[in-house]
Amino acid sequence: MFDVFSRVITTVAVLTVFSIGLSAQTPTPTVLPTPVATSTPLPSPTPAPITAEMVASGNLTVQQIAELSIATYGFPSGRATLNQIRKTAVERGKLIITTPDGRQDSATYQRWFLRPETGPEKTRLDQQFPNAKYSLIYDGTEIFGVFNDSSFVPREDAATVFQNQLVHSIDAFHRYQENGSQFTSGGREKILGVDHHILDMTDKEGQKTRYFLSVKSFRVMMLEYESGGVNYRRKFYDNRFAQGTLVPHRSVLMSGDKVLEEVLVGTITYGQKVDDGLFVKP
Repeated sequence: MFDVFSRVITTVAVLTVFSIGLSAQTPTPTVLPTPVATSTPLPSPTPAPITAEMVASGNLTVQQIAELSIATYGFPSGRATLNQIRKTAVERGKLIITTPDGRQDSATYQRWFLRPETGPEKTRLDQQFPNAKYSLIYDGTEIFGVFNDSSFVPREDAATVFQNQLVHSIDAFHRYQENGSQFTSGGREKILGVDHHILDMTDKEGQKTRYFLSVKSFRVMMLEYESGGVNYRRKFYDNRFAQGTLVPHRSVLMSGDKVLEEVLVGTITYGQKVDDGLFVKP
């Protein structure tokens, strides 16, 4: 365990060291009595590498904590590994939803992601309940539903739940730079005997998510957000590797002490061809 963790630290330390470009200078002709003065830009300061001592003492910046976490999920190259492998994703699994009256509904689901090099991310979620099957789609500009090959406008609460799954997620954490999100520190907190780094993320639309990262493993253990005046918490369990990247295979969404949703990932495949037509309104 220590060996793997040391490799993560070493890798991220390398990634955090940015190369400094040096301006080329034209040699001065020997026939000139005095070389012609040229201005050379001053090099940018090089960020300090992350050391084992810094990690042990907790003396890390918010960005260093975020990058260490990303390296944990996409070992060995962090963001580069995730961006290369996770351009597309096909996920299948099971949903267990608790209704307001306490009844539990189960459904199977299939989810597609498409992350183009330019332009917004696209997502489609197909849900199969015992008596109904429908899809919710974000095509990069709007959310709409599909039922029996016809589009419809989802109820506001259903659209909000779908949007929250995208905005308040581990994937949104991993893509904070691409999405233009910013982190601030929420300090450290011990919960049930486990020390956590707390990172508060705000995206370009001003939507906020609080992430709790294990001080030991830098994995996201849970996240919190507010929507419609209600506070939510999603916890993550059963981390396993899928094509070399770390994926939690179980998550539980709660409001207060009440469980609202449980997601059980069956399979997830990255890099598979995903047809752009899946995200087109019929």
